[in-house]
Amino acid sequence: MSKNLPVGSSSRILAASLAGTAIEFYDFFIYGTAASLVFGKLFFAAAPPSAQLLAAYASFGVAFLARPIGALAFGHFGDRVGRKSTLIASLLLMGTATMAIGAIPTYSDIGWPAPILLCLLRFGQGLGLGGEWGGAALLAIENAPPAFRGRFGMFPQLGAPVGFFAANGFFLLLGLVLSPAQFLAWGWRIPFLASAVLVGLGLWVRMRLTETPVFAAALKEGLPPRVPAATLLLNFPRQTLAGTLAVVAAFAIFYLTTTFTLGYATTTLGYDRREFLGVLLAAIPFLAAGILCSGYWSDRSDPRRVLIIGCGVAVPVGLLLAPLLTSGSLAAIWLFLSTALFVMGLLYGPLGAWMPSLFPARVRYTGVSVAFTVGGILGGGIAPMVAQSLAIRGGLQWVGLYLSAAALISLLALLTLGHDRPRNRIAKETFLER
Repeated sequence: MSKNLPVGSSSRILAASLAGTAIEFYDFFIYGTAASLVFGKLFFAAAPPSAQLLAAYASFGVAFLARPIGALAFGHFGDRVGRKSTLIASLLLMGTATMAIGAIPTYSDIGWPAPILLCLLRFGQGLGLGGEWGGAALLAIENAPPAFRGRFGMFPQLGAPVGFFAANGFFLLLGLVLSPAQFLAWGWRIPFLASAVLVGLGLWVRMRLTETPVFAAALKEGLPPRVPAATLLLNFPRQTLAGTLAVVAAFAIFYLTTTFTLGYATTTLGYDRREFLGVLLAAIPFLAAGILCSGYWSDRSDPRRVLIIGCGVAVPVGLLLAPLLTSGSLAAIWLFLSTALFVMGLLYGPLGAWMPSLFPARVRYTGVSVAFTVGGILGGGIAPMVAQSLAIRGGLQWVGLYLSAAALISLLALLTLGHDRPRNRIAKETFLER
């Protein structure tokens, strides 16, 4: 790939950076789908039928509460102990919690402890997820040759379409081979237990890595800060705010074009769930294409410039949501989803190269993890709920305006707060100028 980095080493690094985020999105979608279909009946049977689905969705949201805690915890050790060992720990926690969900007894087996166990394991998933993306991005970018930072940095983001496709493809396959009764009885457990294969592969790749040279160089210069989070907030508040707000648009687009549209189309618009899921799967390759384009573009231009252009394009895309989603045509809906997800790829792909450049190596793991996680909550965690409320009270056009507003927030953050010069900081820290 480059004369500065052996091809075999490059392959291991990129595979290791992609593996965790692919598992992250796989876990996210299998839990979300199971919560929609069976968790209410299986784990919250004591609640009235009308409240069971709400309780299942509430358990889904537990991970969002845990992710900032995980970002601080894993960021602390990632900046003090090292990237490699922290990434292994986050993957182990995340994978163990996911597999355990597939094995726990339901309410009919043990009663009230069942939903408590489910929420505890979901909290464990969130803790692991909180430290995953930041470490994966640093693993890629801190090993990248100078001319390949955008392309190396895009690999953690490619985990999103990989995980999405694997999870939803798995549930579509189960829907074809199992009856509804079989799926309710035991079929839903299969995707959770199958994550053991992904976790095993991820661990095998990560165990073979060495520490990133940037972190090793930082340790030679001096001891790491005792509390990286305190150093971050005291010395780099503007950079943290920039990173947080810059990711709002990407998460808002993703959650609105997947979670919200799936729920709205299968309830209010009356589309069959499997049919609409097929349309979503057909649109996901455009997310991967956007990430790939933006990664290469970032190396030829600048990650921040690509993000700014992507946000500018995302603003009018929001205005297409209402007319295309209510057109009555699955082809028109596919066109909107494909366009929106491609633009999301432009906003998502350069983050791995741009966000680490905001922070020095000594607090970088904490900085990118906190900014990415909090930005994800602001942009995605509340998006489906806000969008559903807007659709009920004012119509889908307000949901489109909400998407456009999220793009404007990220655009303003990049223009007014994101002025650090990534290439200068990278060069100063000998970011693989070797």
